[in-house]
Amino acid sequence: MVLPNQLTILRIILTPVFLVLFLSGNPLLKQISLGVYIIAALTDWYDGWLARKFNYITAWGKFWDPLADKILTSAAFLGFVILGIIPLWMVIIIAARDFLVTGFRAYADYRGRSFPTSYYAKWKTFIQMAFLYYLLIVNVGQNTAQIYSGNEKLFTILTNRVFIYYAMLFVTIITFHSGITYLYKNRKLIVEMFNREN
Repeated sequence: MVLPNQLTILRIILTPVFLVLFLSGNPLLKQISLGVYIIAALTDWYDGWLARKFNYITAWGKFWDPLADKILTSAAFLGFVILGIIPLWMVIIIAARDFLVTGFRAYADYRGRSFPTSYYAKWKTFIQMAFLYYLLIVNVGQNTAQIYSGNEKLFTILTNRVFIYYAMLFVTIITFHSGITYLYKNRKLIVEMFNREN
């Protein structure tokens, strides 16, 4: 169990910790949840860097590292669904796309095939994460008296439900479209993978 894999496990463990703290309703615990989320996200960058630098690349890590990312991201989106900030159907589309593509990539690796990540998919991930951080920071700030007091008008603008809805809709469309594009470009590989003769 090399260090990058241990960090992946830590990220999975921190996910429910983040969600419980974030949904607690306690302003201090919500602040802590933001820190927990940032730490969990940083483990993704650090374990990837370690794996590449010291060649700590394992089959276990190839499968669980991207899956741990999707679990963390989906949990954060789910938290905002529970709070009534974003619609459930959008999160279902995002999670289904991400887990489906991750599953195909894992199976391709198992079959000894290459299922590379596209630049479009990387931009999709960046947009997802940027929007998530926006929601987290604004929500935590809104629930922190020292930050919220005197900035009520600013937070009214930042938490505008119409803006958040259409921003989330944009993220959902980008995520769905990138998934369709990804699968279409790799359709021959997918067919070959599921061909028992190969």
